[in-house]
Amino acid sequence: MRILICEDSVLLREGLVRLLEDAGHTVVAALPDADGLDEAVTTEDPELCILDVRLPPTFVDEGIRAALSLRASRPALPLLVLSQYVEERYASDLIAAQGGALGYLLKDRVADVAEFLADVGRIAEGATVLDPEVVAQLLTRRNRDERMQRLTERERTVLSLIAEGKSNQAIAALLFVSAASVEKHITSIFQKLGFEPDESGNRRVLAALAHIENTGGPDTAAPQTGATR
Repeated sequence: MRILICEDSVLLREGLVRLLEDAGHTVVAALPDADGLDEAVTTEDPELCILDVRLPPTFVDEGIRAALSLRASRPALPLLVLSQYVEERYASDLIAAQGGALGYLLKDRVADVAEFLADVGRIAEGATVLDPEVVAQLLTRRNRDERMQRLTERERTVLSLIAEGKSNQAIAALLFVSAASVEKHITSIFQKLGFEPDESGNRRVLAALAHIENTGGPDTAAPQTGATR
């Protein structure tokens, strides 16, 4: 897979290059900032872009703005955003933006090389992969939409696991239930949220999480996902 990296930390940038190339991928560009990013994407035509949220010169939101710009200009291009810690506003902006596959992971997840490479592969294949910490914070935000209040605790747990990129089989194994039970929970979740069932699981998850993140109101309980990533 052809991958473009935009990361200001030399150690992390070079570490990602080595890790990805050792796994058989081709890093077509490794940039220290967003300058020249659009040109590099046009020239190198990557199949996945990995970007840091905070880039020079201000280290505030250059990376996230670059990601949103790519989402607008190349909506089908898979994006993986890395962040030092959970920044809900930035996660919300990306989740709400329409487009292709998306990943939002904390940088310390890179230390688990096997899991990180698996996440990279899943994002490139069209999955939505959100860090468990991001999911937990989005699901515990205040929301005033009564539709979210209709979800049971188990349904919120299933929704958080879907957002982490877990398959129905993986969710069933984590919750010690059958795959058929998971499918029933998923059907119920999107019926309660008003989302019509379709084949685009990523779009359903993005829409649900965008709805959760961008509303306010009574507190909701944090789901216990049991994930150990």
